[in-house]
Amino acid sequence: MCGRYTLKTPNPRLQELFGLQDLPHLVTRFNIAPTQSVFAIRAADSATALREAVMLRWGLIPFWAKDMAIGNTMINARAETVAEKPSFRQAFLKRRCLIPADGFFEWQKLANGKKQPWWIRMTDEEPFAMAGLWESWSPKSRTVPDDDGQSHPQKIVQSCTILTINANADMQSLHDRMPVILPVEAWDAWLNPSTDKAALQAFLKPYEDGHLIRSAVSTIVNRPTVDSPECIS
Repeated sequence: MCGRYTLKTPNPRLQELFGLQDLPHLVTRFNIAPTQSVFAIRAADSATALREAVMLRWGLIPFWAKDMAIGNTMINARAETVAEKPSFRQAFLKRRCLIPADGFFEWQKLANGKKQPWWIRMTDEEPFAMAGLWESWSPKSRTVPDDDGQSHPQKIVQSCTILTINANADMQSLHDRMPVILPVEAWDAWLNPSTDKAALQAFLKPYEDGHLIRSAVSTIVNRPTVDSPECIS
């Protein structure tokens, strides 16, 4: 699975690498956790190849959900079933995104029962793109009362999930799953709403062996409220 990741790459490098005209100001992140607002890239519209940078809530809320709580369990989508699962199948066909990262965390279960966190990244330590889906959710009640009894509108929530696949050889000793990492040459097709299902499924595979390195890090990363350099030391 993928339940935490990092994005500490400077904004200008992200803008250059992902071909973005505009970029929200991003702060350095050492421990990005579910339900937080995360940086993602999607097609600006169906008529061009332009990309737009957006902030999405991590944990996909299906458009048909009664409330937002379901999103807390939808941080990952299994690549093997994403095209059939009611929660993800429409987003898989029409609403795909890239979720930039420069590392992610996995926890290895030790013989003593404890779990050791590891920080995994590319051998060149460059940013990469995880395959994601996004969705818009509207509350059934468009207004909610405040403390004074006055109604105010509820906002539409845009959310996302990260696809996972069987671990490659670099990862198998740590965990049996890993995020789907898309090579640069797949980015345009993944974002294009017109790409057919067969072409999409061809991208859903473990990343090529030999390109990931890992470091054991402090258990301070276990705490989602901690977001500091100590998480990767």
